Amino acid sequence: MKSATAVAIGLALLTLLAYTQLTIFIVQPIGALPEGKTLVMLRLNRTEFIDSADAMCERLQNGVSLLCRGMAMGAVAKNATILMRLPYSEALYNISTGGKSYER
Repeated sequence: MKSATAVAIGLALLTLLAYTQLTIFIVQPIGALPEGKTLVMLRLNRTEFIDSADAMCERLQNGVSLLCRGMAMGAVAKNATILMRLPYSEALYNISTGGKSYER
């Protein structure tokens, strides 16, 4: 019984650590990257646990534009420590934007 409790506490701490220190950043398919990507990276100061350039623009500038999208992706490319690259996930993109979709 003690080992099960220890495992549960360990998993809870690991989950909390991941939630506060990592970002799952979704890059939707666009001209330069037609297949899109999902990046697991160390969290930056303005990113959420599940985030995307469109979600950041909506959150920080109350709207999405090509300029904002490019700046957000550029900041991530320049400053993020990327731990994993995964295929694009539309479900995660929709979570990041609260179900809204924007022109590609």
